[in-house]
Amino acid sequence: MSIKSIMVALLLVGTATAMQAKDYKYQTVKGDPTGTRIYTLDNGLRVYLSVNKETPRIHTYIAVKTGSRNDPAETTGLAHYLEHLMFKGTKQFGTTDAEKEAPLLKDIEERYEKYRLLTDPEQRKNAYHGIDSVSQVAAKYFIPNEYDKLMSSIGAEKTNAYTSNDVTCYTEDIPANEVENWAKIQADRFQNMVIRGFHTELEAVYEEFNIGLTRDGNKEWQAISKLLMPTHPYGTQTTIGTQEHLKNPSIVNIKNYFNRYYVPNNVAICMAGDMDPDKVIATIDKYFSSWKKSDNLSFPQFPKQKPLTAPRDTTVMGTEAENIMMAWRFDGGNSLQMDTVDVISTILSNGKAGLMDINLAQKMKYLGGGAFAMTMAESGLLAISASPKEGQSLDDVKKLVLGEIENLKKGNFADDLLPAVINNMKLDYYHALEKNKEVADMYVDAFINGQEWKTVVERLDRISKITKAQIVDFANKHLNNNYALVYKRQGEDTTQKKIDKPQITPIPSNRDLQSDFVKEIILSKTTPIQPRFVDFNKDLVKTKTKKGLPVLYVPNKNSGLFTLAFRYDFGLEADNRLDIAPDYLEFLGTNKLTPEQVKQRFYQLACDYSISAGADNLNITITGLNENMPKALWLVEHLLLTPR
Repeated sequence: MSIKSIMVALLLVGTATAMQAKDYKYQTVKGDPTGTRIYTLDNGLRVYLSVNKETPRIHTYIAVKTGSRNDPAETTGLAHYLEHLMFKGTKQFGTTDAEKEAPLLKDIEERYEKYRLLTDPEQRKNAYHGIDSVSQVAAKYFIPNEYDKLMSSIGAEKTNAYTSNDVTCYTEDIPANEVENWAKIQADRFQNMVIRGFHTELEAVYEEFNIGLTRDGNKEWQAISKLLMPTHPYGTQTTIGTQEHLKNPSIVNIKNYFNRYYVPNNVAICMAGDMDPDKVIATIDKYFSSWKKSDNLSFPQFPKQKPLTAPRDTTVMGTEAENIMMAWRFDGGNSLQMDTVDVISTILSNGKAGLMDINLAQKMKYLGGGAFAMTMAESGLLAISASPKEGQSLDDVKKLVLGEIENLKKGNFADDLLPAVINNMKLDYYHALEKNKEVADMYVDAFINGQEWKTVVERLDRISKITKAQIVDFANKHLNNNYALVYKRQGEDTTQKKIDKPQITPIPSNRDLQSDFVKEIILSKTTPIQPRFVDFNKDLVKTKTKKGLPVLYVPNKNSGLFTLAFRYDFGLEADNRLDIAPDYLEFLGTNKLTPEQVKQRFYQLACDYSISAGADNLNITITGLNENMPKALWLVEHLLLTPR
């Protein structure tokens, strides 16, 4: 070997070693039960990773910090439509010949720009016929469902996406050994998206629009958003878009939107599951580092919304049952205001012990209702919905709801309600920690709302310190006559009209065709996942109670939850009444507690129980916050020994 060859070989080895040894810096938060690592690649791409070895799968999100808020005013619905088009492929997949297809796609793009400017019905009809004709020729190269084939070939589940005001997010649940293939596919998709099958996909969006017209809840939400935020896209634009804009789409605008917002410094990859984070971040860097960052990333700016100084209301019509929706506006997603708003919404309504539950629902003063908090990047809100019982007016229901707001402001609620609410928020949080999807959801929310991960991790601690006096002060300051109100009345909605679908020729499915890229992924070799078996002699603690009853125990190292199960070796064959007893127990109290008080006690503890009977066994299971297990056990025993 020549000296030159040796030097080249040494250089190559050195380069490879340097690549393998790249030091990826990441941030963590002390006391974070998810152990989250947050990386930022050189091109600005944010990556959130959390390890959970419970199952050999990883939940993935690719979140783009843009949604209908950033839709151009003349083409609303664009972000949502782009979400649909992101599944149509790239130059590598979704087509049999990208070069031959390209001029046809360009022709379709230009034809749409002319079509959207036409107003004469006959001219529009002829122009669309031309689009349809060229689309048929382009369809010869189009393989419509190759993305689905790619995901199926790597064992992905939950393939989907969603668009809202501030985010467009793409989701997959993949096997732990398919990170390489997943990254290869997604990196190509987000850097090299090709718009094809445009007019047929428009049919799917039209169908979504038409279905939305039948949902009165959509109308209420749009109406209340407009009252609360009249000069912001949250209130003036819908995610699905207007009928007029959907009928006049622009591929040029969609491309411009994609190039502006689908850039690495505006995107987060969020992954939770069974992984080696060092290997995963190296793989992501390998495939996504070529994605060029934008030095000109910017967002439309809108005037600050003026505060409401008096109630504002409107009416929407529809065939569904009548109800009202009320809402108060608050600061955006990175404001700590929403901690208190979340707590207040649960004090008002939690299904068991809230003010509206006890004072209205349980006393049958109205048909039903609920409260919820919603956080967006630039606004938050507290919303309440309520339905009248027969013979009751919507204004009567409004008075009842406002009466509970007054009870909140006066502190007319039990002192133990706030600790109970906090306990149940802990319960929800711990449940979320056990599910990869929900951990990844937290990452998406933090990224989109501009929250530091430390703020998210410390949320429970902040909420736990909120006092009843602070709740009362907050309610008196913020929950006054500054609300928006929508009356949803029954009747024909004459303002709504379905979109008439244009006459198009169905395109061939080309199921027998397959791109080379798909073949490459299908034939790729991955390291098989090794099964992990429970060793009942090592993984379980076996012991006995003082009275000699056998106990099997496994510590929960992931969250502050417990599950305690009692198994009895008799069942329906011994006593067939056991089939109805658990349901009957739901209606019973004890010698000290009413049935309602029993439910409220379980809610206060953030615990619950269930009973199931089989042919030859009976199981009683208690679940909830670990810190309250002794009290929950006592309560279940009290209920079983002294039912009334």
